[in-house]
Amino acid sequence: MNTPFFQDESFDQVSILSLGEYENCIFNSCNFSEGDLSKFKFEDCVFNSCNLSMATLNRTSFWNIKFNDCKMLGLQFDACDEFGLNFSFYGCQLNHASFYKTKIKKTIFENTQLIKTDFTGSDLSYTVFANCNLELAIFDQSNLENANFLTAYNYSINPEINRLKKTKFSINGISGLLDKYDIIIEDP
Repeated sequence: MNTPFFQDESFDQVSILSLGEYENCIFNSCNFSEGDLSKFKFEDCVFNSCNLSMATLNRTSFWNIKFNDCKMLGLQFDACDEFGLNFSFYGCQLNHASFYKTKIKKTIFENTQLIKTDFTGSDLSYTVFANCNLELAIFDQSNLENANFLTAYNYSINPEINRLKKTKFSINGISGLLDKYDIIIEDP
């Protein structure tokens, strides 16, 4: 049985997709909330203003995917196919998502909410968190080398249990690295 293949197509306001491979496709205002996207393959696709909250992602392939203004609450990216896992997020809501032990180097998170998102054991080296809300996000045994947190906010990162070599932080965010010490940092 051949797997359906879709290329260079646009999908507008759909809520159900056929299991298959999607290459260079655009998804506009689609609602895949609580849907099952297991074993789907997406390559060079763009999702615009879609809702993927609580969708099942078992062995889903995301290769060079761009998510714009998407609602993606509670997604388990750690269940995705690891091979070629590559995506970027712009203006998305990724609260309560899990990237547990994922290898997602050079990922771009821009203007994105990552409240209570789990990055435990993840390789986030060279990742950019531009103007992202990282309130209660979990960084534990994470590789954050060369990552950029210059404009990120509300993060709490323990330097003793994460790799931070050449990681960029702004002076305004330095308190997020010292939370565990329960000290008070003030301007004189």
